[in-house]
Amino acid sequence: MDSSRLDAVPLDALRRMDTCAVANAIETFGVRLRNTGFTDSSVHCIFPELSPMVGYAATVRIRTVDPPMEGDRYYYRLDWLDHLLSIPMPRVLVLEDMDERPGLGSFVGDVHANILAALGCAGIVTNGAVRNIPQVRPLGLQVFAGNLSVSHAYAHVVDFGQPVVVGRMEVRPGDLLHGDMHGVQNIPLAVAPDISRVAAKMMEQERSIIDSSRSPDFTMEKLRAEIEALKEKRSQSQR
Repeated sequence: MDSSRLDAVPLDALRRMDTCAVANAIETFGVRLRNTGFTDSSVHCIFPELSPMVGYAATVRIRTVDPPMEGDRYYYRLDWLDHLLSIPMPRVLVLEDMDERPGLGSFVGDVHANILAALGCAGIVTNGAVRNIPQVRPLGLQVFAGNLSVSHAYAHVVDFGQPVVVGRMEVRPGDLLHGDMHGVQNIPLAVAPDISRVAAKMMEQERSIIDSSRSPDFTMEKLRAEIEALKEKRSQSQR
């Protein structure tokens, strides 16, 4: 991973922006299809009151349904934490539950959440389940999950450091993720240093339409004029 390129990413600026503004900015670069790069409605923000999450992805694949061949539990492995520590801070743990129906058991509860917070994680993203929500909330970790569960069932790590898919969003180790109450998206590193600047400019351009719509003098004629002016500004900026 190119550390010089990561240093150029204004993470603090991204933390001050909502995911919708970031998504709008990404679209202007034409680096991917507009229906890719973000989680669908199967993944929910557990703590919508928290600030946006920004961090680099560490990827793990788990299962929770099937018991081990012998005994009542899987051997608790810690090697996935070495993978986590190989990712630059701030880190985001991305868990793909590979069961046919994900979310029966929860890999992350209060114990894992405290470990992750101690290891520089900004958040957790999974298509599976989480639990112990009252105990996790004070940690300030942003959490995105498919559902809540009362039990860890037979939750265990299958592998780590591989590409995963969570809520239709593809994630590779080291990908830059941004998330808030709306969901999570993958920010292409090639355009990441320019996102905050482009998003701020777009919001400024849209402000005239919003202000006009709130004005007591609002008319359709004024709206058409504002939209045409906005189209012209964006056309000029793309030349």
